[in-house]
Amino acid sequence: MIVVADTGPINYLVLIGHIDLVQKLYGALIIPPAVHRELLHPSAPPMVRAWALNLPRWADVRLPSVGSRFAELGPGEREAIALALELTTKFILLDEILGRRIALQQGIVVKGTLGVLEEAASLQLIDLPEAIRRLRETNIFLAEAVVQQVLGRHKQR
Repeated sequence: MIVVADTGPINYLVLIGHIDLVQKLYGALIIPPAVHRELLHPSAPPMVRAWALNLPRWADVRLPSVGSRFAELGPGEREAIALALELTTKFILLDEILGRRIALQQGIVVKGTLGVLEEAASLQLIDLPEAIRRLRETNIFLAEAVVQQVLGRHKQR
């Protein structure tokens, strides 16, 4: 399986030491050039820049053949959605609210950073409460109600 990702989920998974989950869960990762540039930007955390500078074999940068028409989005979200549409991937990794809404309107299934962590925990690859604790130490915005829903589902398994 191949998954396309925007900057956010990659950034946060690198920061909490769980970027390997993308390969374990989905096999291959495709990011558009705009996302790669964002991951390499001087304001990105050093750990994230180092990962993007030396992409693992299971990650690749690919330019969408058709430009995106979603002017209200940033370049990373625009290119990621265009690439997901072009590659007809099963879903896209995307955290940003407006980007998620537009991807869903285009018929793309969306999974965010928490969704990746929840899926990994369901396969017993990680300790979900610990991963969420580490995620909270980053600058990600997490709605407490959503976190509680994820933790509640996890406890029921």
